[in-house]
Amino acid sequence: MRFILNEQMRARPGADEAAAIIRSCVHCGFCNATCPTYQLTGDELEGPRGRIYLMKSWLEAGAVSATTQAHLDQCLLCRNCETTCPSGVRYGRLLEIVRPQIDDLVGLSGWQRLQRVVLRAIIPYPRRWRIAARVACRLRWFLPRRIKAMVAHATLRPQPAVGVHPRRVLLLGGCAQVVLNPNIDAAAARVFDCVGITLVRCPGADCCGALPYHLGDESAAVRMAKANIDAWWPQVMTGAEAVIATSSGCGVQLRDYARLLAQEPAYAARAETIQNLVRDPLELLNAEQLRPHVRTDGRRLAVQTPCTLQHGLHLVGRIEQMFTDLGWQVVSAAESHLCCGSAGAHSLLHPATATTLRTRKLAHLMAADPTHIVTANIGCQLHLAQAASVPVQHWLELLASALR
Repeated sequence: MRFILNEQMRARPGADEAAAIIRSCVHCGFCNATCPTYQLTGDELEGPRGRIYLMKSWLEAGAVSATTQAHLDQCLLCRNCETTCPSGVRYGRLLEIVRPQIDDLVGLSGWQRLQRVVLRAIIPYPRRWRIAARVACRLRWFLPRRIKAMVAHATLRPQPAVGVHPRRVLLLGGCAQVVLNPNIDAAAARVFDCVGITLVRCPGADCCGALPYHLGDESAAVRMAKANIDAWWPQVMTGAEAVIATSSGCGVQLRDYARLLAQEPAYAARAETIQNLVRDPLELLNAEQLRPHVRTDGRRLAVQTPCTLQHGLHLVGRIEQMFTDLGWQVVSAAESHLCCGSAGAHSLLHPATATTLRTRKLAHLMAADPTHIVTANIGCQLHLAQAASVPVQHWLELLASALR
Protein backbone atom coordinates (compact mmCIF):
# COMPACT_ATOMS: atom_id res chain seq x y z
CA MET A 1 0.00 0.00 0.00
CA ARG A 2 1.43 3.37 -1.00
CA PHE A 3 1.93 5.41 2.14
CA ILE A 4 3.79 8.61 3.05
CA LEU A 5 4.13 9.26 6.77
CA ASN A 6 3.35 12.82 7.77
CA GLU A 7 6.55 14.37 9.14
CA GLN A 8 4.67 15.83 12.11
CA MET A 9 3.34 12.36 12.92
CA ARG A 10 6.82 10.79 12.82
CA ALA A 11 7.50 11.85 16.40
CA ARG A 12 4.52 9.86 17.68
CA PRO A 13 5.24 6.56 19.49
CA GLY A 14 5.60 3.68 17.06
CA ALA A 15 4.91 5.82 13.97
CA ASP A 16 7.68 4.34 11.82
CA GLU A 17 6.73 0.79 12.80
CA ALA A 18 3.07 1.51 12.01
CA ALA A 19 4.05 2.97 8.65
CA ALA A 20 6.01 -0.15 7.73
CA ILE A 21 3.05 -2.37 8.63
CA ILE A 22 0.65 -0.27 6.55
CA ARG A 23 3.00 -0.41 3.54
CA SER A 24 2.99 -4.22 3.72
CA CYS A 25 -0.79 -4.31 3.06
CA VAL A 26 -1.74 -4.92 -0.59
CA HIS A 27 -5.45 -4.13 0.12
CA CYS A 28 -6.58 -7.50 -1.34
CA GLY A 29 -9.48 -7.80 1.11
CA PHE A 30 -8.93 -11.47 1.96
CA CYS A 31 -8.97 -10.42 5.62
CA ASN A 32 -12.62 -9.34 5.45
CA ALA A 33 -13.68 -12.91 4.73
CA THR A 34 -12.53 -14.00 8.21
CA CYS A 35 -13.19 -10.84 10.24
CA PRO A 36 -16.01 -11.35 12.77
CA THR A 37 -17.22 -7.74 12.78
CA TYR A 38 -17.18 -7.50 8.98
CA GLN A 39 -19.13 -10.77 8.79
CA LEU A 40 -21.79 -9.29 11.06
CA THR A 41 -22.11 -5.87 9.41
CA GLY A 42 -20.78 -6.05 5.85
CA ASP A 43 -19.34 -2.59 6.51
CA GLU A 44 -15.90 -2.05 4.92
CA LEU A 45 -14.84 0.08 7.90
CA GLU A 46 -15.70 -2.80 10.24
CA GLY A 47 -13.07 -4.99 8.58
CA PRO A 48 -9.26 -4.96 8.80
CA ARG A 49 -8.73 -3.36 5.39
CA GLY A 50 -11.09 -0.49 6.19
CA ARG A 51 -9.55 0.01 9.61
CA ILE A 52 -6.08 0.10 8.04
CA TYR A 53 -7.30 2.86 5.72
CA LEU A 54 -8.58 4.82 8.72
CA MET A 55 -5.23 4.47 10.49
CA LYS A 56 -3.41 5.37 7.27
CA SER A 57 -5.48 8.57 6.95
CA TRP A 58 -4.52 9.60 10.45
CA LEU A 59 -0.80 8.96 9.99
CA GLU A 60 -0.72 10.65 6.58
CA ALA A 61 -2.89 13.68 7.20
CA GLY A 62 -3.81 13.73 10.88
CA ALA A 63 -7.41 12.96 9.90
CA VAL A 64 -9.20 11.47 12.88
CA SER A 65 -12.71 11.59 14.30
CA ALA A 66 -15.09 9.82 16.66
CA THR A 67 -16.06 7.61 13.70
CA THR A 68 -12.46 6.45 13.35
CA GLN A 69 -12.32 5.73 17.06
CA ALA A 70 -15.60 3.78 17.04
CA HIS A 71 -14.54 1.49 14.20
CA LEU A 72 -11.16 0.78 15.77
CA ASP A 73 -12.73 0.17 19.16
CA GLN A 74 -15.08 -2.48 17.75
CA CYS A 75 -12.14 -4.66 16.65
CA LEU A 76 -11.87 -7.80 18.80
CA LEU A 77 -8.11 -8.18 18.11
CA CYS A 78 -8.76 -11.84 17.33
CA ARG A 79 -5.94 -11.73 14.70
CA ASN A 80 -7.91 -13.99 12.37
CA CYS A 81 -6.99 -11.54 9.61
CA GLU A 82 -3.29 -12.19 10.26
CA THR A 83 -3.77 -15.92 9.69
CA THR A 84 -5.62 -15.18 6.45
CA CYS A 85 -3.37 -12.42 5.12
CA PRO A 86 -1.10 -13.54 2.23
CA SER A 87 1.22 -10.57 2.82
CA GLY A 88 1.88 -11.16 6.50
CA VAL A 89 0.46 -7.82 7.64
CA ARG A 90 0.93 -7.46 11.43
CA TYR A 91 -2.50 -5.94 11.90
CA GLY A 92 -2.72 -6.66 15.63
CA ARG A 93 0.51 -4.82 16.34
CA LEU A 94 -0.65 -1.89 14.18
CA LEU A 95 -3.84 -1.57 16.21
CA GLU A 96 -1.89 -1.81 19.47
CA ILE A 97 0.19 1.17 18.38
CA VAL A 98 -2.60 3.36 17.00
CA ARG A 99 -5.75 2.70 19.03
CA PRO A 100 -4.56 4.14 22.38
CA GLN A 101 -3.33 7.29 20.62
CA ILE A 102 -6.65 7.75 18.83
CA ASP A 103 -8.45 7.38 22.16
CA ASP A 104 -6.25 10.09 23.65
CA LEU A 105 -6.89 12.45 20.74
CA VAL A 106 -10.64 11.93 20.38
CA GLY A 107 -11.36 11.29 24.04
CA LEU A 108 -13.72 8.87 25.73
CA SER A 109 -17.13 9.48 27.21
CA GLY A 110 -17.48 9.51 30.97
CA TRP A 111 -19.06 6.05 30.91
CA GLN A 112 -16.29 4.64 28.68
CA ARG A 113 -13.62 6.06 30.97
CA LEU A 114 -15.34 4.63 34.05
CA GLN A 115 -15.61 1.18 32.48
CA ARG A 116 -11.94 1.10 31.62
CA VAL A 117 -10.83 2.45 35.00
CA VAL A 118 -12.85 -0.23 36.82
CA LEU A 119 -11.60 -3.03 34.56
CA ARG A 120 -7.97 -1.95 34.91
CA ALA A 121 -8.30 -1.47 38.67
CA ILE A 122 -9.89 -4.87 39.46
CA ILE A 123 -9.32 -7.61 36.88
CA PRO A 124 -5.48 -7.75 36.89
CA TYR A 125 -5.30 -7.99 40.70
CA PRO A 126 -6.39 -11.31 42.26
CA ARG A 127 -6.97 -9.90 45.76
CA ARG A 128 -9.27 -7.19 44.44
CA TRP A 129 -10.98 -9.77 42.22
CA ARG A 130 -11.65 -12.01 45.21
CA ILE A 131 -13.29 -9.15 47.11
CA ALA A 132 -15.38 -8.26 44.05
CA ALA A 133 -16.33 -11.93 43.57
CA ARG A 134 -17.44 -12.28 47.21
CA VAL A 135 -19.61 -9.19 46.90
CA ALA A 136 -21.02 -10.49 43.61
CA CYS A 137 -21.84 -13.86 45.19
CA ARG A 138 -23.79 -12.16 47.95
CA LEU A 139 -25.66 -9.97 45.49
CA ARG A 140 -25.95 -12.49 42.66
CA TRP A 141 -29.76 -12.54 42.62
CA PHE A 142 -29.73 -8.82 41.86
CA LEU A 143 -26.99 -8.88 39.23
CA PRO A 144 -27.39 -8.99 35.43
CA ARG A 145 -27.30 -12.53 34.05
CA ARG A 146 -23.90 -12.13 32.34
CA ILE A 147 -22.27 -10.92 35.59
CA LYS A 148 -23.99 -13.67 37.60
CA ALA A 149 -22.62 -16.34 35.25
CA MET A 150 -19.08 -15.06 35.71
CA VAL A 151 -19.02 -16.01 39.40
CA ALA A 152 -20.74 -19.37 38.96
CA HIS A 153 -17.43 -21.29 38.79
CA ALA A 154 -15.71 -19.47 41.64
CA THR A 155 -15.70 -22.28 44.24
CA LEU A 156 -12.65 -24.54 44.31
CA ARG A 157 -13.68 -28.19 44.49
CA PRO A 158 -11.58 -30.57 46.65
CA GLN A 159 -8.59 -31.83 44.66
CA PRO A 160 -6.37 -34.85 45.35
CA ALA A 161 -2.81 -34.08 46.40
CA VAL A 162 -0.09 -34.19 43.74
CA GLY A 163 3.51 -35.34 43.98
CA VAL A 164 6.85 -33.57 43.65
CA HIS A 165 8.95 -34.47 40.61
CA PRO A 166 12.44 -33.55 39.36
CA ARG A 167 10.92 -31.93 36.27
CA ARG A 168 9.55 -28.46 37.06
CA VAL A 169 7.38 -26.15 34.99
CA LEU A 170 6.45 -22.64 36.16
CA LEU A 171 2.73 -21.84 36.20
CA LEU A 172 1.50 -18.27 35.81
CA GLY A 173 -0.71 -17.41 38.78
CA GLY A 174 -3.06 -15.33 36.62
CA CYS A 175 -5.77 -12.92 37.71
CA ALA A 176 -9.38 -13.48 36.61
CA GLN A 177 -9.00 -17.24 36.14
CA VAL A 178 -7.51 -17.96 39.55
CA VAL A 179 -10.56 -16.32 41.13
CA LEU A 180 -13.39 -17.17 38.74
CA ASN A 181 -12.40 -20.77 38.03
CA PRO A 182 -9.50 -21.98 40.20
CA ASN A 183 -10.33 -25.57 39.21
CA ILE A 184 -8.53 -25.09 35.89
CA ASP A 185 -5.10 -24.74 37.49
CA ALA A 186 -5.91 -27.47 40.01
CA ALA A 187 -6.80 -29.75 37.09
CA ALA A 188 -3.56 -28.81 35.34
CA ALA A 189 -1.55 -29.80 38.42
CA ARG A 190 -3.21 -33.25 38.45
CA VAL A 191 -2.70 -33.85 34.74
CA PHE A 192 0.96 -32.81 34.79
CA ASP A 193 1.50 -34.91 37.92
CA CYS A 194 0.48 -37.96 35.90
CA VAL A 195 3.33 -37.42 33.45
CA GLY A 196 5.91 -36.64 36.13
CA ILE A 197 5.98 -32.86 36.03
CA THR A 198 5.49 -30.54 39.01
CA LEU A 199 3.79 -27.24 38.36
CA VAL A 200 5.37 -24.50 40.46
CA ARG A 201 3.46 -21.32 41.21
CA CYS A 202 5.78 -18.52 42.33
CA PRO A 203 4.42 -15.82 44.65
CA GLY A 204 4.31 -12.52 42.82
CA ALA A 205 3.76 -14.00 39.35
CA ASP A 206 0.14 -13.06 38.77
CA CYS A 207 -1.43 -11.13 35.89
CA CYS A 208 0.39 -11.44 32.56
CA GLY A 209 -0.48 -7.82 31.72
CA ALA A 210 -2.68 -8.52 28.68
CA LEU A 211 -5.81 -6.74 29.88
CA PRO A 212 -4.21 -3.41 30.83
CA TYR A 213 -2.07 -3.57 27.68
CA HIS A 214 -5.07 -3.98 25.38
CA LEU A 215 -6.91 -1.24 27.26
CA GLY A 216 -4.07 1.16 26.45
CA ASP A 217 -2.14 1.04 29.74
CA GLU A 218 1.27 -0.16 28.53
CA SER A 219 3.07 1.06 31.66
CA ALA A 220 0.98 -1.27 33.84
CA ALA A 221 1.64 -4.17 31.46
CA VAL A 222 5.39 -3.50 31.64
CA ARG A 223 5.24 -3.34 35.44
CA MET A 224 3.42 -6.71 35.60
CA ALA A 225 5.85 -8.32 33.17
CA LYS A 226 8.78 -7.20 35.33
CA ALA A 227 7.13 -8.58 38.48
CA ASN A 228 6.57 -11.96 36.82
CA ILE A 229 10.15 -12.15 35.58
CA ASP A 230 11.49 -11.27 39.05
CA ALA A 231 9.31 -13.99 40.62
CA TRP A 232 10.30 -16.67 38.09
CA TRP A 233 13.99 -15.94 37.70
CA PRO A 234 15.33 -17.95 40.68
CA GLN A 235 13.43 -21.01 39.44
CA VAL A 236 14.69 -20.47 35.89
CA MET A 237 18.26 -20.31 37.17
CA THR A 238 17.82 -23.63 38.98
CA GLY A 239 16.47 -25.61 36.05
CA ALA A 240 12.76 -24.95 35.49
CA GLU A 241 12.21 -26.21 31.96
CA ALA A 242 9.24 -24.12 30.83
CA VAL A 243 6.72 -21.41 31.71
CA ILE A 244 3.03 -22.07 31.06
CA ALA A 245 -0.30 -20.33 31.38
CA THR A 246 -3.45 -22.42 31.30
CA SER A 247 -5.32 -19.57 29.63
CA SER A 248 -4.21 -19.24 26.00
CA GLY A 249 -4.71 -15.47 26.08
CA CYS A 250 -2.07 -15.18 28.77
CA GLY A 251 0.26 -17.39 26.77
CA VAL A 252 0.14 -14.96 23.84
CA GLN A 253 1.03 -12.05 26.12
CA LEU A 254 3.94 -13.96 27.70
CA ARG A 255 5.34 -14.57 24.23
CA ASP A 256 5.48 -10.83 23.69
CA TYR A 257 7.64 -10.05 26.73
CA ALA A 258 10.90 -9.65 24.78
CA ARG A 259 9.39 -6.92 22.60
CA LEU A 260 7.53 -5.31 25.49
CA LEU A 261 10.70 -5.01 27.59
CA ALA A 262 13.21 -4.47 24.78
CA GLN A 263 13.96 -0.92 26.01
CA GLU A 264 14.40 -1.97 29.66
CA PRO A 265 18.16 -2.60 30.15
CA ALA A 266 17.71 -4.52 33.40
CA TYR A 267 15.05 -6.83 31.95
CA ALA A 268 15.54 -7.14 28.18
CA ALA A 269 17.82 -10.21 28.26
CA ARG A 270 15.82 -11.95 30.97
CA ALA A 271 12.57 -11.21 29.14
CA GLU A 272 13.92 -12.92 26.04
CA THR A 273 14.97 -15.94 28.10
CA ILE A 274 11.53 -16.18 29.70
CA GLN A 275 9.79 -15.75 26.35
CA ASN A 276 11.81 -18.61 24.89
CA LEU A 277 10.65 -20.84 27.75
CA VAL A 278 6.94 -20.13 27.27
CA ARG A 279 4.91 -23.15 26.21
CA ASP A 280 1.22 -23.87 26.01
CA PRO A 281 0.18 -26.98 27.99
CA LEU A 282 -0.70 -28.63 24.66
CA GLU A 283 2.98 -28.44 23.70
CA LEU A 284 4.08 -30.35 26.82
CA LEU A 285 1.41 -33.06 26.88
CA ASN A 286 0.49 -35.74 24.37
CA ALA A 287 -1.92 -38.62 24.14
CA GLU A 288 0.78 -41.27 24.34
CA GLN A 289 1.87 -39.99 27.77
CA LEU A 290 -1.67 -39.67 29.04
CA ARG A 291 -3.30 -42.81 27.65
CA PRO A 292 -2.35 -45.09 30.60
CA HIS A 293 -3.84 -42.58 33.04
CA VAL A 294 -7.09 -41.63 31.27
CA ARG A 295 -10.38 -43.47 31.07
CA THR A 296 -12.59 -42.36 28.18
CA ASP A 297 -16.38 -42.42 28.27
CA GLY A 298 -19.35 -41.61 26.07
CA ARG A 299 -18.98 -37.84 26.08
CA ARG A 300 -19.21 -36.16 22.68
CA LEU A 301 -16.98 -33.10 22.57
CA ALA A 302 -17.33 -29.94 20.54
CA VAL A 303 -14.15 -27.84 20.63
CA GLN A 304 -14.13 -24.05 20.64
CA THR A 305 -10.53 -23.15 19.87
CA PRO A 306 -9.89 -19.63 21.23
CA CYS A 307 -8.53 -17.04 18.82
CA THR A 308 -5.43 -16.74 20.99
CA LEU A 309 -4.73 -20.46 20.54
CA GLN A 310 -5.44 -20.39 16.80
CA HIS A 311 -4.02 -17.08 15.62
CA GLY A 312 -1.72 -16.16 18.51
CA LEU A 313 -0.05 -19.46 19.45
CA HIS A 314 -0.79 -21.21 16.13
CA LEU A 315 -1.95 -24.45 17.77
CA VAL A 316 -5.15 -24.93 15.81
CA GLY A 317 -6.43 -28.51 15.88
CA ARG A 318 -4.29 -29.61 18.83
CA ILE A 319 -7.15 -29.99 21.32
CA GLU A 320 -9.18 -32.03 18.83
CA GLN A 321 -6.18 -34.24 18.08
CA MET A 322 -5.46 -34.81 21.77
CA PHE A 323 -8.97 -36.00 22.61
CA THR A 324 -9.38 -38.00 19.40
CA ASP A 325 -6.13 -39.84 20.08
CA LEU A 326 -7.32 -40.59 23.61
CA GLY A 327 -10.50 -42.18 22.28
CA TRP A 328 -13.18 -39.52 22.70
CA GLN A 329 -15.62 -38.63 19.98
CA VAL A 330 -14.89 -35.09 18.81
CA VAL A 331 -17.55 -33.49 16.61
CA SER A 332 -16.74 -30.82 14.07
CA ALA A 333 -18.27 -27.33 14.00
CA ALA A 334 -18.64 -24.84 11.16
CA GLU A 335 -16.88 -21.46 11.30
CA SER A 336 -14.40 -22.78 13.85
CA HIS A 337 -12.03 -19.95 12.89
CA LEU A 338 -14.40 -17.16 14.01
CA CYS A 339 -14.27 -15.50 17.44
CA CYS A 340 -16.89 -16.38 20.05
CA GLY A 341 -17.16 -12.71 21.06
CA SER A 342 -15.37 -12.84 24.39
CA ALA A 343 -12.09 -11.21 23.27
CA GLY A 344 -10.73 -10.15 26.65
CA ALA A 345 -12.69 -7.13 27.86
CA HIS A 346 -14.58 -6.77 24.57
CA SER A 347 -17.63 -8.70 25.82
CA LEU A 348 -17.95 -6.25 28.71
CA LEU A 349 -17.38 -3.13 26.62
CA HIS A 350 -19.45 -4.22 23.60
CA PRO A 351 -22.06 -6.66 24.90
CA ALA A 352 -24.35 -6.46 21.86
CA THR A 353 -21.65 -7.52 19.40
CA ALA A 354 -20.33 -10.14 21.82
CA THR A 355 -23.79 -11.64 22.31
CA THR A 356 -24.45 -11.86 18.57
CA LEU A 357 -21.12 -13.59 17.98
CA ARG A 358 -21.75 -15.99 20.88
CA THR A 359 -25.18 -16.95 19.54
CA ARG A 360 -23.64 -17.67 16.14
CA LYS A 361 -20.79 -19.67 17.68
CA LEU A 362 -23.05 -21.77 19.91
CA ALA A 363 -25.39 -22.58 17.03
CA HIS A 364 -22.46 -24.13 15.16
CA LEU A 365 -21.03 -25.89 18.22
CA MET A 366 -24.39 -27.45 19.12
CA ALA A 367 -25.28 -28.54 15.58
CA ALA A 368 -23.76 -32.02 16.12
CA ASP A 369 -25.42 -32.48 19.53
CA PRO A 370 -22.33 -32.63 21.78
CA THR A 371 -22.55 -33.43 25.48
CA HIS A 372 -19.75 -31.01 26.36
CA ILE A 373 -17.99 -27.98 24.90
CA VAL A 374 -14.28 -27.64 25.62
CA THR A 375 -12.07 -24.59 25.22
CA ALA A 376 -8.68 -23.28 26.36
CA ASN A 377 -9.33 -19.77 27.64
CA ILE A 378 -11.18 -18.58 30.74
CA GLY A 379 -12.83 -15.67 28.93
CA CYS A 380 -14.25 -17.93 26.23
CA GLN A 381 -15.39 -20.46 28.82
CA LEU A 382 -17.32 -17.94 30.93
CA HIS A 383 -18.74 -16.15 27.88
CA LEU A 384 -20.06 -19.34 26.26
CA ALA A 385 -21.28 -20.82 29.56
CA GLN A 386 -23.71 -17.93 29.99
CA ALA A 387 -25.84 -19.23 27.12
CA ALA A 388 -24.75 -22.82 26.43
CA SER A 389 -27.19 -25.69 27.03
CA VAL A 390 -24.35 -28.13 27.83
CA PRO A 391 -21.38 -27.82 30.20
CA VAL A 392 -18.48 -25.67 28.97
CA GLN A 393 -15.12 -26.78 30.39
CA HIS A 394 -11.47 -26.01 29.96
CA TRP A 395 -9.89 -28.99 28.23
CA LEU A 396 -7.65 -29.58 31.26
CA GLU A 397 -10.69 -29.76 33.53
CA LEU A 398 -12.29 -32.42 31.36
CA LEU A 399 -9.03 -34.36 31.12
CA ALA A 400 -8.54 -34.27 34.90
CA SER A 401 -12.09 -35.55 35.45
CA ALA A 402 -11.22 -38.64 33.39
CA LEU A 403 -8.01 -39.57 35.22
CA ARG A 404 -7.97 -43.09 36.64
